[in-house]
Amino acid sequence: MDRIALLSEILTANPEDSFARYGLALEYSKAGQTDQALQEFTTLIAKNPDYTPAYFMAAQTLATASRPDEAKRWLVDGISSARRTGNTHAQSEMTSMLEELG
Repeated sequence: MDRIALLSEILTANPEDSFARYGLALEYSKAGQTDQALQEFTTLIAKNPDYTPAYFMAAQTLATASRPDEAKRWLVDGISSARRTGNTHAQSEMTSMLEELG
């Protein structure tokens, strides 16, 4: 069974599993399935707005797909999440990426 199928199965059994949903979004991103990845990142953030890594990875997915304006919005929201949770490392990474995107 491939990772997307396995993670989808886990989420069928437990739709609230944030780690599995994050993993599924990453797998979609790696497979170049940007819209499916963003759907999973969006669902994850809706249920767990302080899952800070999701913002950064969603932004990276969008930047790779040549969608910088959307990536910037995710980064701005992610920086806010990082501030709320005290995640200075993530805040720094997202700030740097935001500056690179211009």
